[in-house]
Amino acid sequence: MTTAFPAPRITDADLPALQRRISAVLVVGQILGGLGVAIGIALAPVLAAEVSGSEAVSGLAPTASVAGTALLSLPLATLMASRGRRPGLVLGYLVGAAGASLVVAATVTGSFPLLLLGMAGFGAGSSANLQARFAAADLAPPDRRARAISTVIWATTIGSVLGPNVAAPAGRVFRGTPVPEAAGPFAWAAAIFLLTGLLVAVFLRPDPLLTARALAPQSTGAEHRSLRAGIAAVRASPMARLALVTVAVCHTAMVSVMVMTPVHLGHHGADIQLIGLVISGHIAGMYAFSPVMGRLADRFGRLSVIGLAAGLLCCATVLAGTSGGGHGRTAAGLFVLGLGWSAGLVAGSALLTDSVPQPARAAVQGLSDLTMNTSAGVGGAVAGLIVSGLGYGWLNAAAACLLLPMAALALRRAVSRPPVASEKE
Repeated sequence: MTTAFPAPRITDADLPALQRRISAVLVVGQILGGLGVAIGIALAPVLAAEVSGSEAVSGLAPTASVAGTALLSLPLATLMASRGRRPGLVLGYLVGAAGASLVVAATVTGSFPLLLLGMAGFGAGSSANLQARFAAADLAPPDRRARAISTVIWATTIGSVLGPNVAAPAGRVFRGTPVPEAAGPFAWAAAIFLLTGLLVAVFLRPDPLLTARALAPQSTGAEHRSLRAGIAAVRASPMARLALVTVAVCHTAMVSVMVMTPVHLGHHGADIQLIGLVISGHIAGMYAFSPVMGRLADRFGRLSVIGLAAGLLCCATVLAGTSGGGHGRTAAGLFVLGLGWSAGLVAGSALLTDSVPQPARAAVQGLSDLTMNTSAGVGGAVAGLIVSGLGYGWLNAAAACLLLPMAALALRRAVSRPPVASEKE
């Protein structure tokens, strides 16, 4: 599909009120969508072990979800590029709901392949949640773009914190029914995704991307919105390349360390409650402070906050990698790891939006999410091999090494031209 729906006439005077309303819709959608993702993912490994009869393959369920998030990023972005944000986000949540329903059906029938297929579809909910941050930036003025993105990211905190805590009660509702208790959270997740899709379909009007295009002076022909045009736009902009590297590296370093931290803590005598507290602190670092990162990126520039992200992530790997059996030091490292990820994602996403022409933005943003999720999936898989062969400390050292290309590119861009000019090329 290449014909976009027309956007209504919007004047500059209408923009502030429209941006506030769109932001409010996206925030509510992120709370619901984040709850749907978290309520399902919390019990995914348990459900996989129950269906397959083997704990050895329990990690394949979240892996399938991550793969689905990555693979579905481009189709959703392609739809957004041609039809607007609203159809793409709605489709993402509908596919997520269908995936969650397949997970329930797989549990009832005892089919592990169907379970993995359902988890891949479930990942579309995560993909929609990620791409919603770019919808917040469509109509935001450049000097407030990072704050608009960070507000949507912050809203994920609520769902991410509530989800694991309500997963067990959500499952107990299905006692005495054909739906196993462990699959109950996915039934709730399907309903939540459907509700989120309905919210976006009804209230995300006028479409922010189509409205931004109507206000932009550039050509908006379909030939400028394809994936090929998005790749060309990234190649043509050194700042866009830096932004793409920043988002991918920060996400990969964070996921690689995070997924193996529970294993590390367990090896040093931590119980499930303590592990949960450490991960909760990490999630708080990821999302709760994103508005601070947005303000810093708008006030001091994207490059400054990318440098901050590199510094925070390096500190996190040092803290966690040298923690040994010190649970407090590991917890501090994971919290700082979340802060570094937040700084990198907010500043990188804003810089990416700044650095490419309006018609190509949706395609470039989808390419960014594909890159970050694919690299993180590979990083998570390799992380297990590193920990099993060399140890948790070496994993953190490897994560720190990943940051070197990002830091080198950011330094090169900062030195080559003044920050303000370079960030808006």
